[in-house]
Amino acid sequence: MPKPVSVRSGQVEFLKLNLEKREWRDAYQWLLALSWPEFAALIAGIYIVINVIFAAIYALGGECIAGMTPGSYLEAFFFSVQTLATVGYGHWYPQTLYGHIVTTIEIINGMFGLAVMTGLIFVRFSRPAARILFSKPIVIGTLNGRPTLMLRVGNLRAQSMVEAEFRIMFTRDEPILEGDTFRHFYNLKLHFDRLISFPAALTLRHTIDEQSPLYGETPESLRASRALFTASVVGIDPVIPAAVQTQQDYNWRDVRFGERFVEIYTESGDRKLTVDFGRLHDTEPVGGQSSSPQ
Repeated sequence: MPKPVSVRSGQVEFLKLNLEKREWRDAYQWLLALSWPEFAALIAGIYIVINVIFAAIYALGGECIAGMTPGSYLEAFFFSVQTLATVGYGHWYPQTLYGHIVTTIEIINGMFGLAVMTGLIFVRFSRPAARILFSKPIVIGTLNGRPTLMLRVGNLRAQSMVEAEFRIMFTRDEPILEGDTFRHFYNLKLHFDRLISFPAALTLRHTIDEQSPLYGETPESLRASRALFTASVVGIDPVIPAAVQTQQDYNWRDVRFGERFVEIYTESGDRKLTVDFGRLHDTEPVGGQSSSPQ
């Protein structure tokens, strides 16, 4: 029976059972998904293993390498390191057919491995990423006299993101006629969901009216229905240029009722706006309302 595959989506982890056999091409995605320390450790481990194997082969070849003490594994290991890297200092060199065949095989492996490693490193460095900062809480408070869900996002890049698109998805368990519960998904209608240019920070807003799936929700009802919110930002990095995407999910504990985000923009004169990203997560009570305990 194949092992379960773990897939994490935000705060939720999915274990996939009885999947079809994974293809060898999945290794490429797996390598790109590794962190830099994990990737470096993997490459170093593979490099050492290859040299250990070829060192044993050289050591078994007797006097196949000129200048190397016959049967010396340590010398064979360092000769393998030179051969795999195609350095060839000249002190050691193959002098028998056995030695020439083994070194040829190792050099081919070294050239192939260097090409693969170079390609992976290039892809990892050139892969675009959206540096978007999402507010830690979601707030629900009064805006223009109407209850409104608000979520703040900030662009941490030194350049504006262009053609930015914003979405907030709301999911919860709802009872059905058969007496069970069913997971429902809703795309919340935002005051705006597109910007030609996204230079700094903004607040996404959804009015909670009679047509909103959040109408009548309370902290208790969000908890009972295992409510989740997922915010997504998709745009184009103008430097590369390439499409970038990032997302953040929130559960019912992250929702603050009766609050709003504090102002982070101040005018500095001469058509300049100062944006305080240090206060991007800060909230304050809405007049006449009190926040629920977190």
